[in-house]
Amino acid sequence: MTPSPQPPIEHTEPHGHNGHAHAGPGPSDGHPGGHSDRPSDSHSDAGSHGGSDAGSHGHPPAPSHGHGHGHSHGHGPAAPVSKHLRKVIAAVLIPFAVAVFVGMVVLWPGGAPGHERTGVGFDRQTQQGVVVSIEQVDCKSVNAAQVPTTGTPAASPEGSGAQAAPTGECKKATVEVTSGPDKGRTFVEVVQPGAPRQLEDGQEVVVAYAPDAPRDLQYSVIDVNRKLPMALLAGIFAVAVVVVGRMRGLFALVALVVSFGVLTLFILPAILQGSNPLVVAVVGASAIMLIALYMCHGLTARTSVAVLGTLVSLLLIGLLGSGFIDWAFLSGNTDDNTGLIHGLYPDIDMSGLLLAGVIIGSLGVLDDVTVTQTSAVWELHHADPSMGPRALYRAAIRIGRDHIASVVNTLVLAYAGAALPLLLLFSIANSSMGSVANSELVAEEIVRTLVGSIGLVASVPVTTALAALVVSADRPGSPAGAPAAGPVRGRGRRRKR
Repeated sequence: MTPSPQPPIEHTEPHGHNGHAHAGPGPSDGHPGGHSDRPSDSHSDAGSHGGSDAGSHGHPPAPSHGHGHGHSHGHGPAAPVSKHLRKVIAAVLIPFAVAVFVGMVVLWPGGAPGHERTGVGFDRQTQQGVVVSIEQVDCKSVNAAQVPTTGTPAASPEGSGAQAAPTGECKKATVEVTSGPDKGRTFVEVVQPGAPRQLEDGQEVVVAYAPDAPRDLQYSVIDVNRKLPMALLAGIFAVAVVVVGRMRGLFALVALVVSFGVLTLFILPAILQGSNPLVVAVVGASAIMLIALYMCHGLTARTSVAVLGTLVSLLLIGLLGSGFIDWAFLSGNTDDNTGLIHGLYPDIDMSGLLLAGVIIGSLGVLDDVTVTQTSAVWELHHADPSMGPRALYRAAIRIGRDHIASVVNTLVLAYAGAALPLLLLFSIANSSMGSVANSELVAEEIVRTLVGSIGLVASVPVTTALAALVVSADRPGSPAGAPAAGPVRGRGRRRKR
């Protein structure tokens, strides 16, 4: 058969990479819908039609354009969508982002409010110190009521007096203050043999300063300085993330720093200023979500769908958490730390603070679930562009079920691990499971875990359905920016054959 003459454009635009592009399964008409994931859609669509036509008329691909194969398969799926869908997504997300920005401006605290230090718990003046010498002494010769003793409950004279008379060999440490107005001043710290924290010569420590105490008792060791090992571990983590994740890993680290900045500069000070903890948590969590997802995964429709799925799940967590925290009469004031916060700032809504913690704590896992499900739908569509929204949903939800099982188990075990000392205490007391679950300390963790898990479970079908609808609504071969002339010419020539 003598091949029919081709228009000149067919020899210049095709890149020769689609002579075999549709040899495998695909749409019956050879429509290049499977290539809708390429970033340069107008370029790739023209090449697809030209290449298919060339192949059908017996023309081999032009050798001078062999680079087109690399262009077709060298990029990861970018998942472009039509202009109409992008407008719909923008119509939802832009007002949401503006509302989050306005909320941060309105609620911006301008720093944590000041207060007079109580000298209790974390609310103490601290300085840095170093152990300059260690001396072994007989514990009986040490007056525990007059000399601070490392390992006492609150590093206070009351705690020291409550200790039983020490016996055996004690360590008498001389500690030098290395920061603050009393830099260079030394004091004595006695370490009993059974103390959980032992001091060593040359060890860097954290010391507490009590200005109202007698001069010999104004300074005491409350902790060791762990800055070096913590900084080294953080450095190893950052290097591992960048080496494995490359640019994505670098952006993830930047997003982590930004998220921590939002938490410390906005959420915590705003709550201390007296703003509603729930409103502050929703606004702050939304800001973290927008910054982290778009910074790590790009400004794409795929990321926008993940943002929408995360937003719906956060709203569900907020509603469920608010209802069940009120119904279970959870006050949020269950330990020394929350008691100290309530004592310093009595206007803070402690139950609202509990709900804010539930929302923020669920956000990190929600991001993981929604991004994974959205990517699964996009990849399934890329593998088989002929799949409709129902088929995409059914295929992706099977992936989501596996994800649900692992994520829920992870969340429960994370909370159980954090509360392990408390659970051991109840076990020692031989309390029944009903009594343990009914106590407010454990009930808080149960509500936190179950509400967060319900939000995670709901995020899978919600995000999967949104992604399936969005990716299926695009017409194959006509993503945003693709010229209509190329596809029309290709289809017209095939009908004439």
